[in-house]
Amino acid sequence: MKIKILIFIIIWLVSFFNFSYADNSEKVDQISKNLRCLICQGQSVYDSQSDFALSMKILIQNKINEGKNDEQIYDFLKSKYGEWIVYDPEINKNTVLLWVLPLILFIFGGILILRKVSIK
Repeated sequence: MKIKILIFIIIWLVSFFNFSYADNSEKVDQISKNLRCLICQGQSVYDSQSDFALSMKILIQNKINEGKNDEQIYDFLKSKYGEWIVYDPEINKNTVLLWVLPLILFIFGGILILRKVSIK
């Protein structure tokens, strides 16, 4: 009977650590998908296999193990590498043109299309 309980406890512990590792791995993947690789143009840290990307994944894993949340990790990386490292930058005075320009182009294109259609 004691052996069955011991085996049950061991199996439970192994499954517990396995699930917690999977949660951290998913969180590392989620965060690294939103970060640019500074070495590989046009690839995220998640997609890249460069030394920089691998070290970033380890850094993210360490920050998660320290108990940091997503925002704290992004803030740390932005302070270290700048706003450019994040694929989804915040709206501030430096990035307002980045957010407004597509809207302006869309409206301008719509006006041009309406003018061409109404001329006929």
